[in-house]
Amino acid sequence: MEAEVFSVSQLNRYLKQRLDLDPVLSRITLRGEIGTFHRHPRSGHCYFTLKDEQASVKCVMFRYAAQALSFQPMEGMAVVVKGSVQLYEKEGALQVYVQEMQPAGLGALYLAFEQLKRKLQSAGLFDPAIKKPLPRFPQTIGVVTSPSGAALQDIIQILSRRYPLVELRVYGALVQGEKAPASLRAAVAKAAKDPLDLLIIARGGGSAEDLFCFNDEQLAYEIYRCPIPVISAVGHEVDYTICDFVADLRAPTPSAAAELAVPEAGQILSALADTRHRLTRSMNRKLEQILQRLLPLQTRLTRQHPGRMLEQSAQRLDEASSRLERAVQGKINQKSQEFLALTGRLEALSPLAVLNRGYTLTQLEGKAVTSLAQVQLGDQITTAVKDGAFTSIVGEIDYGTEKSDAGRKSASSGNPGQSTGTGAAGAE
Repeated sequence: MEAEVFSVSQLNRYLKQRLDLDPVLSRITLRGEIGTFHRHPRSGHCYFTLKDEQASVKCVMFRYAAQALSFQPMEGMAVVVKGSVQLYEKEGALQVYVQEMQPAGLGALYLAFEQLKRKLQSAGLFDPAIKKPLPRFPQTIGVVTSPSGAALQDIIQILSRRYPLVELRVYGALVQGEKAPASLRAAVAKAAKDPLDLLIIARGGGSAEDLFCFNDEQLAYEIYRCPIPVISAVGHEVDYTICDFVADLRAPTPSAAAELAVPEAGQILSALADTRHRLTRSMNRKLEQILQRLLPLQTRLTRQHPGRMLEQSAQRLDEASSRLERAVQGKINQKSQEFLALTGRLEALSPLAVLNRGYTLTQLEGKAVTSLAQVQLGDQITTAVKDGAFTSIVGEIDYGTEKSDAGRKSASSGNPGQSTGTGAAGAE
């Protein structure tokens, strides 16, 4: 029976499938020393070899995983990697696809710390110019720490003693282990959204490995972006972490952070009393100076008092008022005399004055009768006297000597009982 013939691509595909199904190779942890190391300048993928004294294996760490590194891998560095073993079909090459990488040993941790420190410093995260000042009298303080740790109890005790008015909010987080960086980042992000005056990141003492979670690059950027002033209090006085450098203020211990965060109530009261005393003395001196300046002003005011000026003005006003009154009265008297004179003239010319002297006014149809030519026999005329008027019918018209006969003839031919007048139109 003839053996089955495989192509190279079929072989590589078969080997890849077998490797993918292996439970050990799908999630493997390797320890070794980095041989050659290359980071692609455009893609950001990392290509390197991992070796020990007897063998080496190719490794690849894609950009998404490489961005989470807290240190810069270097040739000769001992590391521990986690990932999967797969076959690169195109070349038939066995590769470890690395998902995580950590330095191996204390020396490597220190190297990773120094590398990250230099990187963040170059990025400007440690610039003193961007450090936010701490509030003098904070009302609300947040603490990112383990809820069960001794660091929190130390902070609570000191805050209660020094400044009991402050409100404390605890944002629980893991402070040790692989999950600690993510937990710390989440706690800081949550605190940054709350109305806090100050934020403390705290942890008690421990080994360098225990404190290494505070050297996380993403945690550093979370603190950098936090709008609230941050105090870092991680470990003991001799311990330094990346959080200490990126925070607005480093405290050697959690207890020291609490003392730096708030003033002491007793000192505030003493300062207030001293300020009150100095203010009282200053005000007394100021009042004395003002009084000294007021004395000459008071003398001048006495001489040039507005009341006196008002009195003088009132007197002048009275005088002016009297003059005005006399002038007005004089004018009134003058106009009264003129009015009386005009009234006398008007009365002299008034028809009523004529009537008062015994004369009458005769009218025909509302018009004054001034000539015999205006009337005819039988006309109804109105005669006005001083106390009224009466109506008459013309019965005789006397035109004087030349027309007396004609007038008498006219009268004799009129109705019986009609009266006659002499030298004027007779009227009934």
